[in-house]
Amino acid sequence: MKINISIGKQQLNLLNDNNQTIKRYPISSAKNGTGQRNGSFCTPLGKHIIRAKIGSGQPVNTVFIRRRPTGEIYSPELGRQYPKRDWILTRILWLSGCEPGFNRLGSVDTMRRYIYIHGSPDSVEMGKPGSIGCVRISNNDLLELFELIPVGTCVEIVQ
Repeated sequence: MKINISIGKQQLNLLNDNNQTIKRYPISSAKNGTGQRNGSFCTPLGKHIIRAKIGSGQPVNTVFIRRRPTGEIYSPELGRQYPKRDWILTRILWLSGCEPGFNRLGSVDTMRRYIYIHGSPDSVEMGKPGSIGCVRISNNDLLELFELIPVGTCVEIVQ
């Protein structure tokens, strides 16, 4: 299996080994658009792999900071308490670039930029850009995807 993420369609497609779409999920990529540079708050393009799966066994809406559960469970009240926080919830699929000089190493390294596919509050609208670089997906869709794919799964992010 592999993953194709279309920025234009704001969609994540799970593909089988024959490149046929098995599942489609709406996503939300960066509000700043696409880009490779560290500090750009853009979603990186190109070929990646899932380097790590984080959060197995955690409850839905577990809040993560620096890839660690904080002990908080997201609620609308918590969201109002911290309105500026970029919520990383439920599970994390940490991406690593595969193309040296484009999305790997130096100032364009996707993994060092901490770019993930991660869960979001239910109130976050999917299907339109809104993140600060990561690929947001609904918690329920992420739980399903998390169980379907192994570490090392290929991910291609295209315009």
